[in-house]
Amino acid sequence: MEKESRPSWDNPMQFVLACVSYAVGLGNVWRFPYLCQMHGGGGFMIPYLIMLFVEGIPLFYMELAIGQKMRLGSIGAWSAISPYLGGLGIASVVTSLYLCLYYNVINAWSFWYLFHSFQAVLPWSDCPVNSNRTAYLEECEVATPTQYFFFRETLNISSSIDENGGVHMGLALCLLLAWLIVYLFIVKGVKSTGKVVYFTATFPYVVLIIYLIRGVTLHGALNGVKYMFTPKMEQLANPQTWINAATQIFFSLGLGFGSLIAFASYNHHNNNFENQAITVSLINSGTSIFASIVTFSIYGFKATFNYESCLERMRLLLMNTFELAEDTVHIDNISFWITDLNRTQPEQIAAIASRIETCSLEAELDTAVEGTGLAFIVYSEAIKNMPAAQLWSVLYFFMLLLLGMGSMLGNVTAIITPLRDFKVLAHSLSNETLNGLVCLFCLLLGFGFTTRSGNYWFTMFNEYGATFSLLFIVLLEIVTVSYIYGLKRFEKDIEDMLGRRPNWYWKIMWVAVSPLLLISLFVFYILNYIQGGAPTYQAWDKDVGRSVVKEYPVYGQVFITLLLVSSVSCVPLTALYAFCTRHQRGVRVSENAGHSVTSTV
Repeated sequence: MEKESRPSWDNPMQFVLACVSYAVGLGNVWRFPYLCQMHGGGGFMIPYLIMLFVEGIPLFYMELAIGQKMRLGSIGAWSAISPYLGGLGIASVVTSLYLCLYYNVINAWSFWYLFHSFQAVLPWSDCPVNSNRTAYLEECEVATPTQYFFFRETLNISSSIDENGGVHMGLALCLLLAWLIVYLFIVKGVKSTGKVVYFTATFPYVVLIIYLIRGVTLHGALNGVKYMFTPKMEQLANPQTWINAATQIFFSLGLGFGSLIAFASYNHHNNNFENQAITVSLINSGTSIFASIVTFSIYGFKATFNYESCLERMRLLLMNTFELAEDTVHIDNISFWITDLNRTQPEQIAAIASRIETCSLEAELDTAVEGTGLAFIVYSEAIKNMPAAQLWSVLYFFMLLLLGMGSMLGNVTAIITPLRDFKVLAHSLSNETLNGLVCLFCLLLGFGFTTRSGNYWFTMFNEYGATFSLLFIVLLEIVTVSYIYGLKRFEKDIEDMLGRRPNWYWKIMWVAVSPLLLISLFVFYILNYIQGGAPTYQAWDKDVGRSVVKEYPVYGQVFITLLLVSSVSCVPLTALYAFCTRHQRGVRVSENAGHSVTSTV
């Protein structure tokens, strides 16, 4: 490997923006709000911020220091520390490859929604008519127009993972476009990436601010914001709350993928990465909280709209059934009328009992929706009810694209930088060719996610492709730095770059707190996986218009096992290869020395 003539960022600001663009991604917009909702709103902030300072920032600092000191990608950096640890870098590359395969599919979905936003009527606003053109499609009416558009129009999803079907050509073209843009962003390495991040790291904040202004002025928005900041302190006694807080910090900052090591390897030797680590980590977490305010204001609008729509249906039902005057029944006194009529006319109330709904704003706000459901269903449902819906739709999905593309820059760099460090590849392939081959390889494999069963494989990669391996990688990273490479030696490296040694806070985190926390997370993940039984997935049932739980078939479970162990196994296999190679080399040296002695005699 080589470090000579290594390109570098034009200035420290480019590096900071690259890290912000990579770390601030789709998880800030959809997963963090979901976790807040699930774990007691404002109460979730307490474990989240604690985990930021005991886990997130110290590990972020450590990866930047390693990359800047070694000036190599993940494979080269860990091989330089110990020839037996090259597999740690390979594991990071494999994990980043898995992430690249499915993450850009989300960008393809964003393109699909963005293109469909330029219509006079948003296509997820109403159900399509049936083949006889006599009524709306029953499947859509049973579900909702937004769910139908996502599952049936966007994904063209099958009823199970066993039903494969052909490629969705529209979605495949969107994926091709997504990979083409990624390639253009990275075609010249850091020289092109460094210019792109000025836009990908900043413009999403412009959209978030616009959405915040619009969101808080929506009817019912304050119901959502109040819900977010009303803490349910009993959740602090729930171990799952703390585990999810730690996991969110861990993945939100992008630790273990090798992206941070790759980015830092293009820094100058004396760059002040300590301040940058703190700055980027705080920006990332601040963005999660800021984006949650935006999300919950829109979520409050949607919940209030659904709640008042429910009350309006009940108002019309009572008026039509009991021939009540319109000016006597309002949505504010529905409960009073139902109670009064149940007392005075119980037989008539019993006759319409099956049509009476329980309208509850709290229940609407308590409905937790995670991941793609929040980004592509809940937001779409809220947007369609806004004035100038097309404008807000374009802004939202363009923001999602920028967030996704910014993260993709880091994901692809984590693969390309270690490959570029190898002399054979560096001398035989230009930047443009190597980058293009990586993007083409990921594109071809990614087409599998655009088939009718592709979303089920997407879910498999999302749930099992990175979590276990990243916990293992980062745990091994911090153990290696603190106990194999040695904390004293690491301190001297930092002093050589910054002119000062790290203070007690960093050392306590690296030696004790962070390793113990990671071990706890790692053990919990294994136990949870073992106790969870056979893995399941959510399959779309067109007959009932909703997702149902199904168990993965045997080949799916085998593939999940391969995902879990494929990247982790790189570490012992590479160590074994290094041991055998060094042993063989030692034998040859001994034999040559013996021959020399014999010939001399």
